[in-house]
Amino acid sequence: MRTELLLGDEAVALAAIHAGIRGAFSYPGTPATEILEFVQEHSAEDGRIWARWSANEKVAYEEALGMSYAGRRALVSMKHVGLNVAADPFINSALTGVNGAVVLAVADDPGMHSSQNEQDSRFYGEFAQIPVLEPGNQQEAYDLTREAFELSEKFGLPVMIRLVTRLSHSRSNVRVSPPAPDSPGNGRLPLPDPNNWTLVPANARRRFRRLLGMQGALREWSNTSPHNRLSLVGRRGVIASGLAYNYVREALAGREDFSILKVVTYPLPTDKLRALVEHCDEITVVEEGYPFIESRLNGVLGLRGKVVHGKLDGKLPLDGELTPEAVAAALGQPMSAPIAPLPDLTGRPPALCRGCPHGDTFKAIIDATAAYPEAILFSDIGCYTLGVLPPYKAVHSCVDMGASIAMAHGAARAGAYPVLCTIGDSTFTHSGMTPLIGAARHDADMTVFILDNSTVAMTGGQETMAAGQQLLDLLKGLGVRDEYLHVMEPLPKKHADNVSLIANAIRHRGLDVIVAQRECIHVRRKAKAAAATPTASAT
Repeated sequence: MRTELLLGDEAVALAAIHAGIRGAFSYPGTPATEILEFVQEHSAEDGRIWARWSANEKVAYEEALGMSYAGRRALVSMKHVGLNVAADPFINSALTGVNGAVVLAVADDPGMHSSQNEQDSRFYGEFAQIPVLEPGNQQEAYDLTREAFELSEKFGLPVMIRLVTRLSHSRSNVRVSPPAPDSPGNGRLPLPDPNNWTLVPANARRRFRRLLGMQGALREWSNTSPHNRLSLVGRRGVIASGLAYNYVREALAGREDFSILKVVTYPLPTDKLRALVEHCDEITVVEEGYPFIESRLNGVLGLRGKVVHGKLDGKLPLDGELTPEAVAAALGQPMSAPIAPLPDLTGRPPALCRGCPHGDTFKAIIDATAAYPEAILFSDIGCYTLGVLPPYKAVHSCVDMGASIAMAHGAARAGAYPVLCTIGDSTFTHSGMTPLIGAARHDADMTVFILDNSTVAMTGGQETMAAGQQLLDLLKGLGVRDEYLHVMEPLPKKHADNVSLIANAIRHRGLDVIVAQRECIHVRRKAKAAAATPTASAT
């Protein structure tokens, strides 16, 4: 074995490579972005692995499922809200089952560092009735991901790896094993029975009964998994899962009078849970995310004769990330106070980069709508969402990927005027095209801004599916009429012309689409640096 210093995301990616995947599929989303980036970087010399960004998470999951059908192993990764987008194929894949293994790595974001919500993907795993593995450190992220591919083919089901931000984005030494040799397990498997993958009602009922019939085997697997560790000592017990187990160990360092159950697998290891409950009078449940284990332990009526602490009784906060201090307090343990911020440190809210083209677009929109106090300015997911802050205040909503165009259409049908929306080029191809088809077909009275900065800027500058002339051609194909398709260059020197263009679009009582074309400043800098770097042949 050799040792590598890896992010949690990178540990998952390397394990997937070593497990013999032939494809990695994803859409950029913090805190999961680095998974595909690592596969891309480390598979360049291995032409057998396909690793390119997908149009959105639903497409990524379906591409992975197609690779599985063809008999190859696949990794699909996304952030937690991306699983909402992929939910349709994800849930149904539990009925079709898998051929080549499919491992879904989902990175949740407690504390909402870069997300709209804190949803807990363990609920999705339970909803789909598939195995879920929750690593607590980078070593487990590597080991459990490799094991997940074996489990996927053993049970014929997709398997979820559940990460959280602090694990995804922190580094640790990881002992890695040699790559799996070519074998029937990770080579190309024979094609499956098409009837099992064609979910017409007769087949779907049969496959659902199969899935229900497998739950006993999944519970047995969880109950016997060596990753769930139980230590029965004192009458006070702790149940800890994933990353939270580290905080428990830190809080109880030197104490040997607490019984502890470490939970890694789902369905929950009920035999070990029962043993802990029977042994202990008081139990504290420590888990990152929602009170998933705690609510199931309590049931509807609670545990008679037992005291259960956790998020539901206020011992631990219901929102945000857990901290070692919060866990220590919940367990009644002394803990050094966290480092206080400097008293004179000025708060620095996030802001658009200096020179960002979005800023010039928002300035033009604000000036063009100054005469309309009831103007509604919908927006979407991306760097430009920061337009909600001063000095722009040009964003009135941001709900989910692609919502801006659909919400604008709905508001226009309600009689609102003027209605404008902003959406990035990558978000548009992710999920903005579908609502625009309807808005164009019905000539909705609204103005759509597509902010074409030629990259997925918010997550680090990944490639976008359509930009420049290709994006304009796409818009025409979606039904946008030539005379109401406009291009503007968001620059200070063109501010007056841009304001005039927007004002004219607002006055037109129908659909206008304005494409604000200007490269992200970071993309431009990288391009200039690459152009200035001598090639190997020149040196």
